[in-house]
Amino acid sequence: MDVVVGRVAKAHGITGELAVDVRTDSPELRFKLGATLQAKLRDGTSRSLTVSAARPHAGRLLVRFEEVLTRDVAEALRGTLLLGSTDDLPPTDDPDEFYDHELEGLAAELVDGTKIGTVKEVVHGPGGELLVIIRDRGEALVPFVREIVPTVDVRGGRVVIDPPEGLLDAD
Repeated sequence: MDVVVGRVAKAHGITGELAVDVRTDSPELRFKLGATLQAKLRDGTSRSLTVSAARPHAGRLLVRFEEVLTRDVAEALRGTLLLGSTDDLPPTDDPDEFYDHELEGLAAELVDGTKIGTVKEVVHGPGGELLVIIRDRGEALVPFVREIVPTVDVRGGRVVIDPPEGLLDAD
């Protein structure tokens, strides 16, 4: 399975370097020298890109790919999603740590067992992670903290939510 590990924000400089917004907890693995990523371009096409260099810069990574040698080619990649395989990820040793793709698709239920929806995605914001729960009446954003999400059962295919009053009423 492929997961989004970054998004090309813009070209940087004149030699094809790209400023990438990182969307992975393992940028040192995903963007290491020689790593191959699938690029999903805005027009829906895909191509493989091989990392030839990466360095942090102003909250982003500046990445060079073997296949991108000019600014014009780099500009054409603006907005491209960079995908990596989940098979390349090391196992997590901490039982309280999860990869986003492990949570996506899990059933969401209340402490009493009432089903409330399905986890669509994990949003990483400045204040922390949020679970986006698809419900019959739209989406709900649930802070992914132990007090509100006391149980994550990946093998059982569910997350248990103990929402404070009003959290799920606003959808």
